[in-house]
Amino acid sequence: MNLFRLAGDLSHLVAIGILLAKMWTSRSVSGISGKSQVMFAMVFVTRYLDLFTTFISVYNSVMKTVYILGTFFTIYLIYMKFKATYDSNHDTFRMEFLIVPVAGLSCLVNHEFTLMEILWTFSIYLESVAILPQLFMISKTGEAETITSHYLFALGAYRGLYLANWIFRYYTEGFFDLIAIVAGCVQTALYCDFFYLYITKVVKGQQLVLPA
Repeated sequence: MNLFRLAGDLSHLVAIGILLAKMWTSRSVSGISGKSQVMFAMVFVTRYLDLFTTFISVYNSVMKTVYILGTFFTIYLIYMKFKATYDSNHDTFRMEFLIVPVAGLSCLVNHEFTLMEILWTFSIYLESVAILPQLFMISKTGEAETITSHYLFALGAYRGLYLANWIFRYYTEGFFDLIAIVAGCVQTALYCDFFYLYITKVVKGQQLVLPA
């Protein structure tokens, strides 16, 4: 494992931790898209089915388990424990507009036409766009809480670091996964405007407010 992947994993853990801490301490899920979290749960479940078939390392198994449990706990907080604070009026992105095309694409463009490989490919494609409901929600409200901005920045940094991981592996190991790299580029590109606003606003102590 190289430092880019390790840093990416840690950034992902930080993102999950920030989100859970925000919801638990404020006793509110306001500003959080439940639909994005549902799609992230779909990503992790379909990607990590090999937990039951293949052992790689303790680190690998623990990280996969944390991602799955953390995401499902987030969904529980949004749709059950703190349901009264969930802003369903602004979380209106149609998930099927992402899930159905991604499912079709994963059947058409994959490394091998087997169930496990198609599910893995589906998870890669879906993760690249799963943040869209959250970004759409922010665009509708016009702003995001500072702690939510920190969560999104850590999540975006995780994907950016994983892109660096793929590049590093290509030059050091000759390993190249076009599906993962293209999906990673798409996902990182979706964060570009947010990164700019985060650096110019949140880092300077201001609330993230979208320009009118």
